Amino acid sequence: MRVSIKYNLVSAFVPITKKTAVALLLCCTAQMPAFAQPSDPALSPEFLAFNGEMSELPEVLTTTRLRQSKLKVPGTTTIITGDMIRDLGVMNLVEVFRLVPGMVVGERGSNNQVTTYHGTSQYEQRRLQVQIDGRTAYRVSLADVDWIAMPVALENIERIEVSRGPNSAAYGINAFLGSINIITRSPQDTAGSELYSSVGSRGHLRTFASAGDTGRDGSWRLSYEKRKSNGFDEQIESNERIPFHDGYDVNNFNFDSIITLDGQHSLDLRAGVLDGVNEEDKDKSGKLGALTNPDIVMDDYYLQARFNGATSDRHFYYVQASYQNQKRRQRWSIAIPADEFVTLLPPGAPAFPTDQGPFVADLNEDSEESRLEFELQDTIILNPELQFVSGMGYRKDTYRSETFFNGSGHNYQARLFANAEYSPLNWLTFNAGGNWERTTTTGEIYFSPRVASNFIINNNHAIRFVFSRAVRTPDAFEQNPDWSYRPANIQPPFEALEGTRFLVEDLVDPQTSTFGEELEEEWITSREISYFGQFHLDTALMSVEVRYFNDYLRDMISGVINEEDWYIDNNVALEQEGVELETSLEFPGTKLRATYAYLDQEGRYTGEPGALPPRTEERAVDLLSRLSARHSGSFAWIQDLPLELTSSVSFYLAQEVRDTRFKRADFRLARRVDRSNYSYVLAFNVQHYIDQEAWISPDNIIKNSNQYFVEAGIRF
Repeated sequence: MRVSIKYNLVSAFVPITKKTAVALLLCCTAQMPAFAQPSDPALSPEFLAFNGEMSELPEVLTTTRLRQSKLKVPGTTTIITGDMIRDLGVMNLVEVFRLVPGMVVGERGSNNQVTTYHGTSQYEQRRLQVQIDGRTAYRVSLADVDWIAMPVALENIERIEVSRGPNSAAYGINAFLGSINIITRSPQDTAGSELYSSVGSRGHLRTFASAGDTGRDGSWRLSYEKRKSNGFDEQIESNERIPFHDGYDVNNFNFDSIITLDGQHSLDLRAGVLDGVNEEDKDKSGKLGALTNPDIVMDDYYLQARFNGATSDRHFYYVQASYQNQKRRQRWSIAIPADEFVTLLPPGAPAFPTDQGPFVADLNEDSEESRLEFELQDTIILNPELQFVSGMGYRKDTYRSETFFNGSGHNYQARLFANAEYSPLNWLTFNAGGNWERTTTTGEIYFSPRVASNFIINNNHAIRFVFSRAVRTPDAFEQNPDWSYRPANIQPPFEALEGTRFLVEDLVDPQTSTFGEELEEEWITSREISYFGQFHLDTALMSVEVRYFNDYLRDMISGVINEEDWYIDNNVALEQEGVELETSLEFPGTKLRATYAYLDQEGRYTGEPGALPPRTEERAVDLLSRLSARHSGSFAWIQDLPLELTSSVSFYLAQEVRDTRFKRADFRLARRVDRSNYSYVLAFNVQHYIDQEAWISPDNIIKNSNQYFVEAGIRF
């Protein structure tokens, strides 16, 4: 495990000079991030201070694509540092988001990880933009996020910024409810070799290895991570508890490099390969009489290149191109009683006997998706009062599936974005920006604006007023499905049907089906009033951020998509408001952090009257709140101890999600030893489930309320 040199917090409260300012950047997340070097592609030139200095105020990049202090940023942004992730003993990436106010984390189906902000989702996380070092990371055809297959290791994370609230003004269609920006560590900061491993309950295994070097002409890092878990202990089937086949086994390789061309130009090259198996249980995820488990075999890769340039210390730009490919192979065998199967035959099919055994065959839901993306961004600092970022992007999404699309298809998206920050007075800052884009999913042009005014009370306190509007268009599978199955290896007496298409359109309820109907875009109008403040105490620093929001969402796409029901439509409107709190307290050797979120959400059916039965209308509304938590929060305490020991305690709470509650306390004790030419870490973690009730789904059963994990790592 990486051992980093901690900042001396005491020095943060003495007068800051030019020389010490760089080292004194304090973040409200109760942990001080180690900022990457100027050539870090994620934080690259625009993230540097204007005059080579860093402010002591926390600063973010994600919200507007401009480097801004929290006093001037037009919205609330949570910063989770890589050091905090490691100090708290977080075991997988999706668990990080329990630390973000308003976000819910859980598992669906088998062990498929899901996280949402303010719910407004079924299980597919289609309304959050997720990026890794500026590269869009969600899936193409479903606009979903596969967290199990996310190609980033926890050890490589520098920080994660989560913009809470619509951020389409900066990142386009999928940043409907917010955006997540995962920023990895610069290869310049990770020269040398590192080995890490953790093992624990329920078959948990995670290993990490990296090697790299840095020099005057550049730096590089090659890393490998394995993630493995057996999933939940049991599931409920026919009122009995039986084993659950829902683990995963993933291998992830990443290569990161920076080539220094001269003092003002650099080239960043990144590549990665991921493969593995995501287990799916036939009793929960199997379809049409599954006999075998429909496990998903994953095979992904990506390539990314970014050219960073600067014409002066006030003008920065970059050009970026990336390509990624995600391949899923999912196959299983089925057995359907013959008398039931003949009712599924397409019109004109020959008659078959119904007394010679079931229909036995193999089905698949194989798919392959790819994304080609280009982006140009330009940042100009006209003067200390005015700075401006603008750019353009182009994206081509390709999807291929015999089952879901009966072949292949493409979607194209072009966009222009800009944001201006203007401070006419030292106590007032305006932000205005927007994103103009056209997508072939609907063939329409959309504009997503955001305006904000920040009233700066003094150098440590500000109040924000933010208005934004965002749009999300249907994804490829929602808008252009051609769902059918082609059975293979059909057993007698039905072998004559080999290769015949069985259309899902013919299987769904014709009374409620919307299969093939054109969908429209979703809209959200959001208003935010928020406060950020820092309080310098005698030997400590306290940060407080409070957000009040009021959102109106219309034409929301809701309903069910499966082989028996298909009634999705723009048929729900939501009104939601709430309050979120994030606070931290730091003093030498101690870091405390707490969050709380309250969400009041009310939905109503707005579809065509009589199109669906009353109970189905109610379900369409309820589906958009199935992952909404009325109350949620977290608490973390990281403490330095004698004998080079560090302890951490964290507590996570979420309740009233599908009438379930989540309460868990984590404990970690670690010994970290630094020597001149190596360092090592040994740690012991306990996760204590306070409430033994299954979370979100009754099948998510963990028999032992205490889960144990052991970590060991060395760096040299």
